[in-house]
Amino acid sequence: MKVLLLKEEEVRSLLTMREAINAVETAYREKGLGRVQMPPKTYLYFHEADGDLRVMPSYIPSLGRAGVKLVNSHPFNPERFGLPTVMAIVVLYEPRDGRPLAVMGGTWLTAVRTGAGSGVATKYLARRGSRSVGVVGAGTQARTQLMAMVEVLNGVSEVRVYDRRTETARAFAEWASRELGLTPRVCESAADCVRGVDVLCTATPARSPIVMAEWVAPGTHINAIGADAPGKQELDPRILKSARVFVDDMEQAVHSGEVNVPIRQGFLRVEEITGEIGEVVAGRKPGRTSDSEVTVYDSTGLAILDLATGELIYRKAVKEGVGTWIEV
Repeated sequence: MKVLLLKEEEVRSLLTMREAINAVETAYREKGLGRVQMPPKTYLYFHEADGDLRVMPSYIPSLGRAGVKLVNSHPFNPERFGLPTVMAIVVLYEPRDGRPLAVMGGTWLTAVRTGAGSGVATKYLARRGSRSVGVVGAGTQARTQLMAMVEVLNGVSEVRVYDRRTETARAFAEWASRELGLTPRVCESAADCVRGVDVLCTATPARSPIVMAEWVAPGTHINAIGADAPGKQELDPRILKSARVFVDDMEQAVHSGEVNVPIRQGFLRVEEITGEIGEVVAGRKPGRTSDSEVTVYDSTGLAILDLATGELIYRKAVKEGVGTWIEV
């Protein structure tokens, strides 16, 4: 039996943000129509290392593909070991006979599909004409967030960035200038980064609010990316209380998304969550209903996004002869 092995650099060479957005939009639509299988993530917690390992299986019948992602989250990796916060491997399977088809590096795939998810949410939820972007947290994920905003907004006119490490924010600004032709303004505070922007992306490992309700202008759309495990929280719960909140998956978000802490504290009820982003993409629920309301996309990271993106990479790799076939 032969399996295609794809290294991280090969995955990078095959994956574009525009293609990822299209793949993720398809995955969300299929979920909104109830046509996927996706058991909840399974977590192993490494408390002594301040990290965890997650197992994420899924099946999208319309793609004719199943898969599993193994992914860690260790926020202190960069400073402790010089390693990425997130590292992953994706395995694709043929559902008809259960054969493994491919094993691929999933670190860049994870970053891109997460950015693509925000791209899809912004496409459906942001005000028409939105052009200014604020980014709180300037790590790897922040870069793919901005890449996605460039794809879905009709011309990004302003970018602000804030990170508790000023050098990280400056590195982000230099990258955006070099790679995207943008000139982000490095902000001295999160408040300065948030006030007045059309679209806000938060991508931090915070466990208490770092974006306050009084900073958020009417009509803002927020992509809340950082909360992906129990206890994580980036937004003032008052924002969620008054906004139209769309989660990527209700069960997963209640367990580990931006809404998890306010729900456990009794401040927010599950019934107050507007719905899932897939329902909006599938046309089953309206997204934004006025220019003045605040909308929030609560991203926990879905296995179907990894699968749809991995299938895209696999098809391109086979077509272009990229990767190494190994006997197993």
